[in-house]
Amino acid sequence: MTPSEIQSIKQRFGIIGNAPALNYAIQVAAQVAPTDMTVLITGESGSGKESFSKIIHALSPRKHGQFIAVNCGAIPEGTIDSELFGHEKGSFTGASEARKGYFEVTNGGTIFLDEIGEMPLGTQARLLRVLENGEFIRVGSSKVQKTDVRVVTATNVNLLDAVREGRFREDLYYRLNTVPITVPPLRERGEDIYLLFRKFATDFAERYRVKPITLTPDAVQELQRFRFPGNIRQLKNIAEQISVLQTEQREVDGRRLRHYLPQDQSSNLPMLIGATADGVAPSGLSERDLLYKVLFDMRRDMTDLKKLVLELAAGGARYDGGQAQELVRQNSHLFAAAGGMTPYEGGSRLSRPADESFIINAQPDEYDVEDEVQRVEDITHETEEESLSLEAKEKEMIVKALKKHHNKRKYAAQDLGISERTLYRKLKQYDLE
Repeated sequence: MTPSEIQSIKQRFGIIGNAPALNYAIQVAAQVAPTDMTVLITGESGSGKESFSKIIHALSPRKHGQFIAVNCGAIPEGTIDSELFGHEKGSFTGASEARKGYFEVTNGGTIFLDEIGEMPLGTQARLLRVLENGEFIRVGSSKVQKTDVRVVTATNVNLLDAVREGRFREDLYYRLNTVPITVPPLRERGEDIYLLFRKFATDFAERYRVKPITLTPDAVQELQRFRFPGNIRQLKNIAEQISVLQTEQREVDGRRLRHYLPQDQSSNLPMLIGATADGVAPSGLSERDLLYKVLFDMRRDMTDLKKLVLELAAGGARYDGGQAQELVRQNSHLFAAAGGMTPYEGGSRLSRPADESFIINAQPDEYDVEDEVQRVEDITHETEEESLSLEAKEKEMIVKALKKHHNKRKYAAQDLGISERTLYRKLKQYDLE
């Protein structure tokens, strides 16, 4: 698919941005549109998943048929079967007349099932039958009816995790996931963030006939560093909020912009991808465990750096000036973290701050290299021992929590900051059952 064709689709459906991941998602949507294959669109809430369902419908042979978008998470569990498949008169309290469901109404068209992960298990079985055979039965009826509907689904949760937890049917997952499309979150779209901000600010200015908000270069950088957990929806709200409240000065700098960005959502610290609400990663490691591992990895890096310093000090004959200087340059940020060492200009020797005893000047006659290498090896050994003791510490904490709560696993899990499922797995792992 050519870039001009992708750009044409963007203009038609009002999609703004040039991020490679966004362009690829549009390309996949356009390629699968002429078929009747089921599509699963994944992406965070507010990232624009519904736009891709409209692209698929509009570019398909069903474009003249009806298109209906249904939010499965917004329909009560007791009525979702009736909404999707219809019901007969008197089939339940309040059913005063027969009613057609969405699958019957959209015959020959496309139905978009948003938040498919929130669909009850019973309804999932009905949906699977529609996808496999094109058949459904109204609530309160025994008559099998046929329908010809293209199904496009979307979710902001990991359906494989839901399958493992028994909240989603495995056969339905593989039936829906025929062609997956991943919509990138806003924070991964780089310069698209500012383009969208300008669009929202301009739209607001035209609607209320005011001068549009502009951002200084430092404000643009501040905007692009923000995580935007609410994605495009949150960006639009921020743009409109600034347009309303920034009445005196229509040019906003970085300092002023920070007043409008939620401070508790602006962190760029590493986060667990696919983690649950209690901070448990798919592998079962908690954020605390991962932080421990990061710290130990950092310590091992420092040990490796120290070995590099010693190698440069003792093995000058193996490196010419340019090679040694390049090694130092590539690791300059680590040297600074280790104790402020800086390379001599034009050479491979290292300077030593007065207050750092373990950092050496590259003069073998002033320093016992072998002794220092031995100390480095001792540190490495110590690091490995501490790392290996994590399991023992974790086991000890689990035992303490269970004793504290008289073996009530629910409260022990809450005290440990993990889910009950993770606690059960840990009990089995450490043979504590």
